[in-house]
Amino acid sequence: MVLRRAFLCVAGVHALLAPRAPKTSVATRATIAPAERTAVGGAALKQAFDSAKDDGRASLVGYLTGGYPAKEETVDLLLALEKGGADVIELGVPFTDPMADGATIQVCNEVALQQGVGLTQCLDYVKKARESGLETPVILMGYYNPFRAYGLEKLASDAAACGVDGFIIVDLPPEEAPELTAFSAPAGLDLIRLATPTTDDERLPKVLNKASGFIYYVSILGVTGSASTPEDATRKAVMRLKSHTDLPVAVGFGIKTPEMAATIAKSADAAVVGSAIVDRVLEGLDADGKPGPDTARNVLSFVSELAAGVRGA
Repeated sequence: MVLRRAFLCVAGVHALLAPRAPKTSVATRATIAPAERTAVGGAALKQAFDSAKDDGRASLVGYLTGGYPAKEETVDLLLALEKGGADVIELGVPFTDPMADGATIQVCNEVALQQGVGLTQCLDYVKKARESGLETPVILMGYYNPFRAYGLEKLASDAAACGVDGFIIVDLPPEEAPELTAFSAPAGLDLIRLATPTTDDERLPKVLNKASGFIYYVSILGVTGSASTPEDATRKAVMRLKSHTDLPVAVGFGIKTPEMAATIAKSADAAVVGSAIVDRVLEGLDADGKPGPDTARNVLSFVSELAAGVRGA
């Protein structure tokens, strides 16, 4: 099997997605019966977004890197995200070449990989978090090499069994997605598609075709943690996407504060916060770089502030 390698360019994630040459009141997971699964994905994400919409608010999507800062800490951090009010959780799968990510998350990937954390361990984190009572939808976010190397049919089966609700694969263009969705969709797993400021009218229908869960709008030309896009430009981009799809539109990249999350929540269905949450993990480390009692507490506090911002928008 030939494994693909993500490549870097100044536009970051935008080049990776280019076509290649020829808590809330989410229903408990036990209530999501097979008959409720959609033709192209599962029900957990839909329930989460519908619940927020019924409450008259946007959703908060929070990100963590699996295995950072210590592999024993991930389950507690997932639970802290839920307790803080995240409606959806993205769990980053460590990768050697996280080209769409900024310096903060790249360091997280390096630390996690040094501890031997990969896709298998991330699946186990979700399983253990579910066993500890986590009900918030969890999406595995990463790059295609580890997913494909794992075996796509086995991945879909194992992910569903562990309690994963979907995938965001940064460097998987829609043209190549069917080899994964052939297994993930029947297993009730959503494959979230990404749109960017460079996704033109010719490209957009391909991005939206058979999309499920939600649409992730990457609001900046750059990497995670970069400067944010002006509010008006983001609002217009969200309106354009929503005119072409009934799926929720989440906006990410560059959201660093509750105020910024609140601004996004005025036009989008969700605000996605990653690097800023990881920064709070860093603040909770001791002098030796080890997690301490403040690590999960810092994340819980900051996510609570983000959730309050989104809910008050």
